[in-house]
Amino acid sequence: MSQKTVTVSVRRLVEFILRSGDIDTVSGAFGEMDAMQQGGLMHRKLQKEAGPSYRAEVSLKHTTEMDETLAITVEGRADGVITETEMAADESGELGLKEVVTIDEIKGTYRNLRYITEPVSVHLAQAKCYAFFYAEKEDLEEIQVQMTYVHLKTGKVQRFREKMTRNELEVWYTELIDRFAVWVRHQIAWIKKRNISIGAGSFPFEYRESQKKLVSGVYQTILRHRRLFVEAPTGTGKTISAIYPAVQAMGNGLSETIFYLTARTIARTVAEDTFGLLQDKGLAMKVITLTAKEKICVLDKVQCSPEYCSRAKGHYDRINEAIYDLITHEDRMTRECILAYADKYQVCPFEFQLDAALFADAVIGDYNYVFDPNVALKRFFSDRSGDYLFLIDEAHNLVDRAREMYSAVMSMTELTHARHAVEDKAVDRRLVTYMDRSILAMSALRESSEQSCQLMGNIGSLIVYLTKLSEQLEETLKEAVPASLREVLMEFYFDIRRFICAFERSDDRYLIYALRSEDSFEIKIFCVDPSKDLGERLAKGCGAVFFSATLLPVQYYKEMLSDTAVSDYDLYVDSPFAEENRLLVAATDVSSRYTRRGRKEYERMAAYIRDIIRGKHGNYMVFFPSYQLMKDVFEVFTEMELMKAGHGLQLVVQESEMSEDARQKFLDAFQADAADAVIGFCVMGGIFSEGIDLKEDRLIGVIIIGTGLPQVGEERELLSRYFNEKSGRGFEYAYLYPGMNKVLQAAGRVIRTEKDRGVIALLDERFNYSQYRKLFPREWHNCSKTSLNTIVQQVEDFWTDKA
Repeated sequence: MSQKTVTVSVRRLVEFILRSGDIDTVSGAFGEMDAMQQGGLMHRKLQKEAGPSYRAEVSLKHTTEMDETLAITVEGRADGVITETEMAADESGELGLKEVVTIDEIKGTYRNLRYITEPVSVHLAQAKCYAFFYAEKEDLEEIQVQMTYVHLKTGKVQRFREKMTRNELEVWYTELIDRFAVWVRHQIAWIKKRNISIGAGSFPFEYRESQKKLVSGVYQTILRHRRLFVEAPTGTGKTISAIYPAVQAMGNGLSETIFYLTARTIARTVAEDTFGLLQDKGLAMKVITLTAKEKICVLDKVQCSPEYCSRAKGHYDRINEAIYDLITHEDRMTRECILAYADKYQVCPFEFQLDAALFADAVIGDYNYVFDPNVALKRFFSDRSGDYLFLIDEAHNLVDRAREMYSAVMSMTELTHARHAVEDKAVDRRLVTYMDRSILAMSALRESSEQSCQLMGNIGSLIVYLTKLSEQLEETLKEAVPASLREVLMEFYFDIRRFICAFERSDDRYLIYALRSEDSFEIKIFCVDPSKDLGERLAKGCGAVFFSATLLPVQYYKEMLSDTAVSDYDLYVDSPFAEENRLLVAATDVSSRYTRRGRKEYERMAAYIRDIIRGKHGNYMVFFPSYQLMKDVFEVFTEMELMKAGHGLQLVVQESEMSEDARQKFLDAFQADAADAVIGFCVMGGIFSEGIDLKEDRLIGVIIIGTGLPQVGEERELLSRYFNEKSGRGFEYAYLYPGMNKVLQAAGRVIRTEKDRGVIALLDERFNYSQYRKLFPREWHNCSKTSLNTIVQQVEDFWTDKA
């Protein structure tokens, strides 16, 4: 039997096996920042000042032969190895010079050094690992371990040093590595079982031709470590056709973790069900679904500190036992499953699921767990890349989501609110000073902005003071602060950090602008083109597949979502549905242009809705580009004779805010066998234009009023000007493509299966223009023109032919 060697870093080893104590959002938030920002600079400064006896960044590793089947290699870099001589007596008592070696481990902190009275246990454990490795390598009987804590603002240093024998270190390290080996052996056995099951599995359905094409395309993309953009219309089985080849690739050693990323809960449920289908057919695979903190927290209000949450207290003392129980008994780690085990061990369910994800083969979650710099899973992505495969569902949503993730706003209101919160409070005066200076910097920017929306040339002074303010907030929040004030300052701190980090990322793909009104002023760092930022995240993995039913034009999405667009693949999967099951018409005599809006045009829109219903009684959804236009047309429609006569119609209207119950009640109204026909008035791009599945006669038609163009606004105009200057396609990138995507999504609500039949009516004369027609999917090639004079007959003829 061959021996397998597993390699792990010193830091990951000790932080996993030896962690203990409480969850603390304060120290947790700042600890990572210490290491990533100021820590490296201060490390190098101390190392440079240490003199010739100090060797910096010494690479060390040690391999332990556990048995004939397993070896574990632990590796890392010691911050410093100090070699000195001192006077010491030998065994006979005679004095002489003796070489003394010290391993130095440096940690940066913003904590007051007075409160650090002993080394943090996991920090000391790192140093002890390096000390053991070095003593073994150099055959030393004794070695010293030094923990150096440096204040990242003042540069002051606190050191702890102790002498250890190699035997002491060996006993300690052997116990540590034995504990780790339990987890390693479990994972090795599991992966073997998983891969055998993958090899024995097969595609769970009879292949359609389109599915063969998609499955092959996904697998080849993974094999070549590339990125693929897939336009896969409804009915192509895109979820199973993406997941199945990804699973096969994992079985062949091409990836270690599959990340299935979506924008909405319903899509995550579909992914769960698809993995579940494969598991039911024999696939051994651990799949976890990640839930947002606010939705999985057991408290009424999220407060992640031991003072408020009993689970936060001692969480890390219990967490590893909880994880081992979970991964040895469960393969489907849903929200309900996570909550059950979190209850059993009284641990935080949110942090529990993030740790458990490290042992999952597939992770289902929101885009932000990979792409958002403020939320991304540090356990996977903070200090390393991996053989991670990204399956990105509903990829058309990622453009705007990514812009949000990488953008940030700072407002005068937020600054003054924080300033008022510390008024007359016992806080460090430096905190107040930096708040005041930040407010003054914002005021100066306000004075320099002459327009309601103005691009800003230089906000450097604001960034300087916000940086000093964030550092002071870190110090303040590590002291005793009243709970109500702590909550305000924590939120303020994170907003400042987001703003500073966005500024540090910003380049020519970003715009910095000010929005000014009589009673407000804010600065926004706006990520116009997120491709580079997304590309850096995608580079953490070994391949990516972007897929959607509406990814047209594909070149636009490639340019916006990937920094390797030129070499990325794209694939168009033909619709499996028969064209004769769909009537697709575009009106020539109605428009939703702002210049045409008015009572006369609303009457024409309402007349179209009426006549389509007359052509075939049944359930329809009518989509509008805005709530206002929906309201205006709804009022006109309800005044029609059709409604007054009580022709068996029930109207349901989307509200701007709807609870889950209200949404479900809206959808439940659409029943195939109901006496009344249901007409749903909805908004394009809203909650009912994506992800709903009303099959067969639950929905027989979709009426789309307008081209879906986003409302003209200051930010949209900035987008348009930016892309005009870059490529001459400002209107397309800012308005046309996002608008047509909403149209295509809304149209996709009808005809969900091969048996479905239905009508798609595009009510705007612009749908007959080549600029719009060239964005139609291939299966829309037979779109017919219509008018109020012909629509009833066209609808009647279509349904007569289908009878």
